Amino acid sequence: MFVDTHCHLTMLNLDPYAGSLDAALAEARQCGVSKFMGISVDLDDHIALSEIAARHADVGYSVGVHPCEDVEVMQRATVEYLIELAQAEKAWALGETGLDYFHSTDFISEQKACFARHIQASKIVKKPVVVHTRSAKDDTIDIIRAEKSTHGILHCFTEDWETAKAVLDCGYYISFSGIISFKNAQDLRDVAKQVPLDRVLIETDSPYLAPMPYRGKPNEPKYVPYVAKALSDVYDKTLEEIAFITTQNFENLLKQK
Repeated sequence: MFVDTHCHLTMLNLDPYAGSLDAALAEARQCGVSKFMGISVDLDDHIALSEIAARHADVGYSVGVHPCEDVEVMQRATVEYLIELAQAEKAWALGETGLDYFHSTDFISEQKACFARHIQASKIVKKPVVVHTRSAKDDTIDIIRAEKSTHGILHCFTEDWETAKAVLDCGYYISFSGIISFKNAQDLRDVAKQVPLDRVLIETDSPYLAPMPYRGKPNEPKYVPYVAKALSDVYDKTLEEIAFITTQNFENLLKQK
């Protein structure tokens, strides 16, 4: 059974399911997905995600603010408010937070401060932080180290081995998305080979980044087995072995204190 550790359940294209998220999740379960973590990008996403999680025993969610959100939203994410939101039982993590200089370098200081607050809150509630980084790997590593963060996920990993090793040394897990299956992603697969199997997670990042053979189409949680298949080729393991390992890794992450 597979875990989709990063899916944007409030953003999925539900046209194939007549608008029903419940039907989309049921389809994913038929494909072997046994657990889903719905990810917040806006501070208020927890409202809809908590309602989804209340209906589905196998769904949890994160609380937090994406670094591409408005500064005003990031400023609302105080340590105290993040702690309050993260108290919920089905709130499994904080984020997605982090740094994104690809889309904008206008508010770098605000991104950094917001990222640090997420880490500070995660340490207090003893839940992992979900980290996004794009065109900002050095500053991302610097903040993780400065805040002594040891409990987190570097999600949708696309960086080099130096970056992977840095966060692994801090205690982080590395999550791979459908990008690992792309034909032009051999460099990423070469990096993945060096990541210890007990630190690997899988995700869809749906509705984005659908894996092969669905690249370019709307992504959804039922496609996470294709990410696992790409990793099974990288590690020369069976699909069942990758499913077991990555599921156990996610359970270990959630139990970590």
